[in-house]
Amino acid sequence: MRKLLVACLLVWLLPPSSSAQNRKEIGNLVMENIPDIPHEILDELDKYSNVRSAALADWAPDGKSLLISTRFGDVGQLHLVAAPGAYRKQLTFFKEPVTVGISCPDKTKSGFVFSKDIGGNENYQLYWFDLKTSQHTLLSDGKARNVNFSWNKAGTRFTYKSNKASGKGMEIFVNSLADAKQDKKILGQADKGDWNILDWSADDKLMLLQKEVSVTESYLYILTVETGTLQQINEKPGKEIAYSEKARFSKDGKHIYFICDEDAEFARLCVYDMNTKNIKSLSGGINWDISGFDMNDKGSKIAFLANEDGYSQLYLLDVVTGKYTKANGLPQGIIGAMKFNPNNTDLALSLASATLAGDVFVLNTAAVQGVASPITRWTFSEVGGLNESQLITPQLIRYPTFDSLDGKPRLVPAFIYKPLRSAEKKEPSPVVINIHGGPEAQALPYFSNFIQYLVNKLGVTVILPNVRGSMGYGKTYVKLDNGFLRENSVKDIGSLLDWIGKQPDLDKDRVGVMGGSYGGYMSLATMTNFNARMKLGIDIVGISNFVTFLKNTSEYRRDLRRVEYGDERDAKMNEFQQKVSPNNNVQKITKPMFIIQGKNDPRVPLTEAEQMVEALKKNGNPVWYLMAKDEGHGFAKKQNRDFQNACMILFLQNYLLK
Repeated sequence: MRKLLVACLLVWLLPPSSSAQNRKEIGNLVMENIPDIPHEILDELDKYSNVRSAALADWAPDGKSLLISTRFGDVGQLHLVAAPGAYRKQLTFFKEPVTVGISCPDKTKSGFVFSKDIGGNENYQLYWFDLKTSQHTLLSDGKARNVNFSWNKAGTRFTYKSNKASGKGMEIFVNSLADAKQDKKILGQADKGDWNILDWSADDKLMLLQKEVSVTESYLYILTVETGTLQQINEKPGKEIAYSEKARFSKDGKHIYFICDEDAEFARLCVYDMNTKNIKSLSGGINWDISGFDMNDKGSKIAFLANEDGYSQLYLLDVVTGKYTKANGLPQGIIGAMKFNPNNTDLALSLASATLAGDVFVLNTAAVQGVASPITRWTFSEVGGLNESQLITPQLIRYPTFDSLDGKPRLVPAFIYKPLRSAEKKEPSPVVINIHGGPEAQALPYFSNFIQYLVNKLGVTVILPNVRGSMGYGKTYVKLDNGFLRENSVKDIGSLLDWIGKQPDLDKDRVGVMGGSYGGYMSLATMTNFNARMKLGIDIVGISNFVTFLKNTSEYRRDLRRVEYGDERDAKMNEFQQKVSPNNNVQKITKPMFIIQGKNDPRVPLTEAEQMVEALKKNGNPVWYLMAKDEGHGFAKKQNRDFQNACMILFLQNYLLK
């Protein structure tokens, strides 16, 4: 980052009048109206940006080591860790991030499959990595989007989905490491919906698939691999049910374990009897969404996660008795990937929190007795130059919004990061509202070096609201912003502004908003709806017009987005979408704006940012613009991300703190 910033500073030594209004290209970055970055910001930001993290990829083929993803250069790469706290041996060396590695079940092959794209275009290619030779081989076509890789149980074949046939819709293929010519299409483009590969049966004759229509509607099918025939599981015509992308066949092939929300407000862990067709809930008594699970190879134990108000609670289920036990003794935080060891006992998992950037742990599930869980930390990621004791843990709040539920004001959950206040410093702090994407995502108390910088160095309070439409609070809540209800989620931000105005330690006259992807749209919409109450807005890869977004987003994801945002081909919906789109309401914004975009974004195309920048300039707004030619839906490369953060900090200093 330092070399890039020095180069930028050399260019910016020209007088502002001759440079500040011109678009410049420095390396892969294109920028407009961004002034030079003070060295004070760079020096302090270095301490925060050099925090590292580690995430679980898989157990290595030997069953003793772990494959993890961590970053020692500009992007994350796959590493091998042989023991707790051991040296991280780097395996992949690319300019693009590599975070996915899936070990082959056939131990004689001693290798794994990984994927990577180019410049954030999300056209992922699949590669075989041989641990004996440290060489990698391309398995996919080198051009199309190839995702959702899965080994069969024997490790002799693998399946994936790709749009290589048409360049548009995704289809499912089966192939073999032994003979790539065996590549066979087993499921072509079907009716509306996106297919996901979930599991192979123990005899490798059947495959479990999910067809997703929307976040609240999906279906489960069994596919016979050799014939390509499909059989729907739990067919309930006219009934909207959501199944997660996690499901497993039982070892004996008589049952299927999955997560669904049938006849329930929250998603539950369930078991399906393939003979009787009956479904039984296994997580009864837990009134939170079950967000994921893993089953050991023996089929005797399931580890599952409940999303309890944004924090992960791990439970262990005995398959024979059907009883589950809470795994106590784990650090509070968010658990990501989980994977049982072939020994059927050790469970590897990724764990992060507001004060832990992310590391990999292993839990001995055999020793869990409900009081203390023996957990071993395998990676110890560096925290840069930070004092860990000064990192801020957010407070969970709920504020009343504009409508009611059961005769009482509906409450919107939010995480709030507050700066430490000295006794003599009593003035209220400025506020940044940071809105998540999705829109069906959920703001979680993860570690963010940018948020910690704002809170600790700038004295800014940061609020992460989970407005209606967010996951984690039941299926009714997640549908409250669909279609013509789109602006009700924006009204939730208006209610948050009301709440801020009533807090003596928050400055209602110094409030900014930011967000990425759908959160970028929400930032723009907040500015068009509440301009007088805002100081600035930051839009990161956000939607500026729903009609142009739906026309230009990648075809393989378009139908899924239409269910959420409405179908722009319908005249009434098109009229509504144009009415609420920020670029058609730009005249309402009079405050400074910062637009950030990746050129290769396949989700929210570059045109969404460019048209918003031009509209703001015509409107006479102070507008900063940053675009990376080697990024997609967000900045993945450290050098680019650090520069983005430095620019946002300067933007906030110039327009929020003054």
